[in-house]
This record gives sequence, C-alpha cells and structure tokens, in this order.
Amino acid sequence: MHNFDVLILGSGLAGQSLALRLADHRRVALVTKSALEDSASGWAQGGIAAVLDSTDTIDAHVADTLTAGAGLCNPAATRFVVEHGRAAIDWLIEEGVHFTRDETSTLGYHLTREGGHSQRRVIHVADATGSAVQETLTQKVRRHPNISVFERHIAIDLITGAKIKKPQHGCLGAYVLDIDGDRVLTFAAAQTVLATGGAGKVYLYTTNPDTATGDGIAMAWRAGCRVANMEFVQFHPTCLYHPQAKSYLISEAMRGEGGILRLPDGTRFMPSHDPRAELAPRDVVARAIDFEMKKRGIDCVFLDMSHKSAEFLIEHFPNIHARCLELGIDITRDPIPVVPAAHYTCGGVITDLSAKSDLPGLYVVGETACTGLHGANRLASNSLLECLVFSEAAAKDILASHPGQRPKLPHWDESRVTDADEAIVISHNWDELRRFMWDYVGIVRTNKRLERAQHRIRLLEREIDEYYANFRVSNDLIELRNLVLTAHLIVSCAQRRRESRGLHFSRDYPQLLPRARETRLKPPRPR
Repeated sequence: MHNFDVLILGSGLAGQSLALRLADHRRVALVTKSALEDSASGWAQGGIAAVLDSTDTIDAHVADTLTAGAGLCNPAATRFVVEHGRAAIDWLIEEGVHFTRDETSTLGYHLTREGGHSQRRVIHVADATGSAVQETLTQKVRRHPNISVFERHIAIDLITGAKIKKPQHGCLGAYVLDIDGDRVLTFAAAQTVLATGGAGKVYLYTTNPDTATGDGIAMAWRAGCRVANMEFVQFHPTCLYHPQAKSYLISEAMRGEGGILRLPDGTRFMPSHDPRAELAPRDVVARAIDFEMKKRGIDCVFLDMSHKSAEFLIEHFPNIHARCLELGIDITRDPIPVVPAAHYTCGGVITDLSAKSDLPGLYVVGETACTGLHGANRLASNSLLECLVFSEAAAKDILASHPGQRPKLPHWDESRVTDADEAIVISHNWDELRRFMWDYVGIVRTNKRLERAQHRIRLLEREIDEYYANFRVSNDLIELRNLVLTAHLIVSCAQRRRESRGLHFSRDYPQLLPRARETRLKPPRPR
C-alpha cells in the first residue's frame, strides 16, 4: 500500500509540469509505464503556440483555434487557454527551457508559423521542442524530494468509492502493476490525475509512441466518467514514409516555412484542394493526401524543401535533416516521402476549466482530456499549450482543496486467476484491432465500415473480458483491454455523427449540419 497526497498517472508535459507545481506543498507519486522521458510530449517537434509578439493578439489566436475546430470548440475554454499562454511560456523559461533565439526580433525568440495560424506565434527549440522541454522538467522532477517516481508501472484501474460501497468518496487512487516485479500495488491518494496521453496505437500507422494506448480514457470510462468527441482523431499529414523509420514525424513547421507537397512526378496538388494550400489545417491536408494516394494508387506523396537554402534547413530542422540523411534522404536536395498517420486524440474525458472530471477527486489533463479547446480539429501546436495551462489550473484547484478522511482500501485480489497459458491471443487481437481500425475508421469513413468495425470490436471485447477474468494481468493485456474499449468509444461517437465536420469525414453524410453539437457518451454504470 502506497499513500500519497496526489497520484499522477503519466509522465508527459502535463503530468510532469503538474507534479512540479504541486511538489513544494504536496507529496506526489508520478507513475509511468515506461521511462520518465518516454511520452508523446517528448516527440513533439513544432513548438508551443502562444501570443507573444506585439503584432499578434489574443483574439486572433482564439479565432484561428475556433476556425480549425470547425464550430465545436468551447469559446470559454479556448479563450481561457489562449489568455494563459504567455504565462505558460514564461514558466517554462523560468524552469530553464532554452527556446531558439532570434536577436533581430524585439521578443528575442524565433517564432514560426504553422498550418491554420494567421500569425507567427509558435515558439520552439529548433525542431525538437518537446524533447528539450521534457528533458528540462525531467531533471527537476528526479531531483525533487517530494516527488516519488515509479517507472515501469502501469495503472490497471481507478479505485472509486463505488467499488468499496462508499460512493460519496469519489476517486481514492488506483491499482498499479509493477511490470518488472510482476505484482499489483495499491496507491491511495486524496486526488488522482490522469495524464496518460492519447490513443494513437489503436491505429496501424501512427506518429505516437508505443505508450499511447488510451489507458486514461478507458479507466475514466470504467469509473463512470463521460467522454466526448472521440470520433475526432487527427491524422498528421506528414509522417516519414520509409521502411526503417517507425513513427517518425515530419514537423508541421516545415510547411509553415514554405514546404511544398508534390506528387511523384513533381506536380504540386494542394492549391487544387484548398486556397490555403500547404498552410490549410491538418484535416484538410491529410484528406487531400489520402485522396491523391487513393486516386493514383501511389504509396506516398513528397514534401519538398529543396528550394530553401541548406543553411536554413540545417539551422531550423537539424534533427529532421539528420534523421533523413541516415536514411539516404538529403532534404536540401531531395523531397521527403510522407504519408498521413494517426497523430492526436481530440476527444477524451470531459473536464471543466479546473481539469476536474465527473468523478470527485479525479482530474484529467493533456491529451486524455476533452477540455473544449480542440473541437473537431486541433490547431497545430495548441496541444503542449493545453498541457501547461490545465496543469496549472489543476494545481491551483488541488492546492485549494481540503480532502477529508479517506477509507481504507482493499488490496488487489487475484486469488481466482491463474497464469496465462498462451500470449498469442493478446498479440493476435492487438494486430487485428489496429488493422481494421485503420481500414474502417480512418481518414474517410462510411456507415458500412463503422458497422463492420463495431461488430469486430464486440467480438474482441467478449474475448478479452473472458481472458481478463481468468488470467493474471500483464502490461500487454492491460493495454489491449484499454485499446479495445477506446476503439469502441471512437466508433460509437462516429456512428452518432450524421455529418462531416473537422476530422470526421463520412461519405454517407458529406454535408455539414447547420448546428455544431458535441458527441457525448455516458457509461451505463461504473465498472
């Protein structure tokens, strides 16, 4: 039994920044199923969008976000995040993040522009912003005496008052598997925070790390929390297409700095799809690439930066330049082969402006949450900003709260289960799920495809529930259980949307309805 004031599940930017904001006043447990540094935040290349330059305005950033969100952004949440953007960047600078400088600018930092933005407002660390930010915070997290880090630990389920016949107590902690020790630990906490990231691994092709298995969304749903807008899965238009490059993202900023998308014969195609061409929002660009690939039977398209100087490319995109060079692609001369890939989960667990969920004592931050900021399509580089702003909001609410007496929690019971007889069931189901989600619930959807996906999901759910009930838990089983549930939520939301909006495009309902409505799902009962 571990007792803490606050239990944070997930070690990306949202989780680590929240831990640091709390640690001077609370005892914090930071649980991560991989290494502390391994998260989607660390993979972010482009940067963080914020109103920093005197020529930019809050209203302009809000307007760009609302436009990208296709009518589904919550205006209050959007303004809340944008208005707190500068303070979030200032906090990172105070923590020691060294953003790329530009001495010719009055700001002193270089700002880039990305798709959907009307201004240059994306502050960055070359083309490895997430990694630089994560490394800076990780060093501080490891050194802080009030933060206990549990690496290679994965949460199985939340412990709620309802589970121990005391529903008035809300969330009380979580059961956590020590992966290497092969034992289940009980974590008790006055407040629990889900910061477990998104669910990109539900798809066959994704820019996400292997940890993005929808864990927080699934756990919150089983605990009785509502979810919203799960049909809006953002496919990044430009993932490097190469057999030796697993999930390598080609930054949005490359198109912001003049990158041109071309067909294999060199023809530029984006102007025929949208007047904003390469600077159109991600959903438009991803669908255009998908259309051209299917129409012409090609495996990829090409992002061309060869018209820019070698000095410029090496200075602004050193990591992309180096990685491509390892694979025999010189971006100063050669176009980069790219394809769309699942990138970001815009929906998630419904929260308020303090990051509180439906369940008392449970907070949700980062990609796991549905705050209302992203609507039907996330604006580029708003995700890290959301992590920072809502981690601060959650910290303020947690520090202002006065938790009451907590009941004693029961230990994990595995007295009626045995060791699994074979693992092939898990690996086969994992592969089947990701393949049919890619085929049936991808960039372009139809009623028939969604029906086929939901039918297969129900079969997998029954098989996995039986497996879960009879065998001891493992990391792979926990992730598969969460992925299948997350897939179920994605398809259920997609089936309820009878229109094409933002990231959800249906051939059966190509029109846009006059009124934008969120897709909200409520679990039948806490499980």
